[in-house]
Amino acid sequence: MKRFIPLGLLLALGAAQAATFKATLLVRDDDPRLERSRTERPALGHPGGPAAQGLDVALKEAKLELDAEGAAITLETVKVGNAAAARDAAARAEKAGAAALLADLPADWLLAAADAAKATPLLNIGESADRLREADCRPKLVHLLPSERMRADALAQVLAQRRWSNVLLLTGPSPDDAARSATAQAAIKRYGLKLAASKPFKLSADPRERDLANPLLLTGTAGGLAYDVVWVVDGDGEFARTLPYRTALPRPVVGDAGLVAQAWSPAFERYGAPQVSRRFAKAAGRPMQGHDWAGWMAGKALAAAAVAAPKGPPAAFQKALAEVEIDGSKGVPLSFRAWDGQLRQPLLLGDGQSVVATAPVDGILHPKNALDTLGADAPEKLCKTR
Repeated sequence: MKRFIPLGLLLALGAAQAATFKATLLVRDDDPRLERSRTERPALGHPGGPAAQGLDVALKEAKLELDAEGAAITLETVKVGNAAAARDAAARAEKAGAAALLADLPADWLLAAADAAKATPLLNIGESADRLREADCRPKLVHLLPSERMRADALAQVLAQRRWSNVLLLTGPSPDDAARSATAQAAIKRYGLKLAASKPFKLSADPRERDLANPLLLTGTAGGLAYDVVWVVDGDGEFARTLPYRTALPRPVVGDAGLVAQAWSPAFERYGAPQVSRRFAKAAGRPMQGHDWAGWMAGKALAAAAVAAPKGPPAAFQKALAEVEIDGSKGVPLSFRAWDGQLRQPLLLGDGQSVVATAPVDGILHPKNALDTLGADAPEKLCKTR
């Protein structure tokens, strides 16, 4: 006589025998990006809250599939206050048997963690600096958030497609702004655009410097200056948000205001994206932004690797993680580039109200994968350790 075991009991038995993969998330203690004044009205491309919330949503969504395969993922979150603390926390996690580390940390802290846990994959969900994909890359470091070069390439592709060829570039005062401005200028050149002029701006309480933050003066046509578009590089975001509709010529603004290249937008309405945004908003109580999508994708990558190698050794899990293809609700399968660890992905270009365009744009060609027109391609060999 056959005996039937209830599905609930089968799932419970499977969970009891599940192979558990430990993951440790490293986050910055008292993260200045998450101050209330910033998250209440975040600038486009800035975090709207903890990236861990996207990670939590992905792991909850994957639980049924993980249970069916006899696998489980446990997540521990560790707050760190500096690079040394990040290094120590990563070393402890690796020693405790973590299958993967995740980090929402500044670049130098992230590198300290990667160097301390060299045998463990480290998923970067919060730092877009190009040097982490280039000169400062690491063999086990992968990136869910798009790089600054990817964002610049996406913008330049759209400008080239629309024949907004003459670009006025405005750059903020920080070293990060200077590096990102150089990236923007390289993208402008790469896609056949023309740099009409490059000017610095500065927000200052000093009356003698007020002209350095005057949109009309910065975009004025003295000396015969002509341009089709204003590209603003402003990591802080305060000046950039004041620029649209305040330029001397009636021209579009792109970069860190106006039209912004992002990993995600809650206004995206294709490929199941509205359902993703709604699930996140229900769980987190706020709209889903690019950093949240990166966290969500990190969770999906971990779950996919665990399903692919549910009972294998750590090496099998790591191999599956490197080779996984993930559905990011952007219309194409997403995977990690072997040459720099970057997740190849389409970017969404919008103004905060709607998604105006996506990149790569139609007509941009590549011998293997059009997604590799965004960011550093394999022949450039900018990462020497992979």
